[in-house]
Amino acid sequence: MFLTAIGEDPNRPGLVETPDRIARMCAELFGGLEQTAAEPLAKRFPVDENNLVMEKDITFYSVCEHHLLPFYGKVHIAYVPDGSVVGLSKLARTVEVFARRPQIQEQLTTQIANAIMNELHPQGVMVMVEAEHMCMTMRGIKKPGTKTVTASMLGCFEKDVALQERFYNFLRLG
Repeated sequence: MFLTAIGEDPNRPGLVETPDRIARMCAELFGGLEQTAAEPLAKRFPVDENNLVMEKDITFYSVCEHHLLPFYGKVHIAYVPDGSVVGLSKLARTVEVFARRPQIQEQLTTQIANAIMNELHPQGVMVMVEAEHMCMTMRGIKKPGTKTVTASMLGCFEKDVALQERFYNFLRLG
């Protein structure tokens, strides 16, 4: 229907298999709709110290729910454990659960933070997302390179300015 709507012939040799390719692509891009963050965050390891844990520069790709165009960038996650931690890959897997849905960046940021808070039960969590949106780059205002930054702070991060500063200082580290 899309090919016909834009004036293409869906029976043209180069387009005959396109609907199947699009279906497979959508299954991959929107696979997070079938997942929850509970699974990647379920396996925990006990710790004696509750020191700040940070994973930064987690690359993600998502699709804007308003224009169905990609947005992509980096997610930075920090949390203060409360007796247990998760494997570092589990934070990246949590990002994937929410990024692989029709999405807006503001919601993505909050969903990641809430999932970590609700599943891991740390003392606090802070999530920052930096992304470039193709709906601003290739259409509309056409401003490539523009980054949108969002952040969510829960628990001890909400009011502890010194802890927030540690987060930002960790980001600046090479």
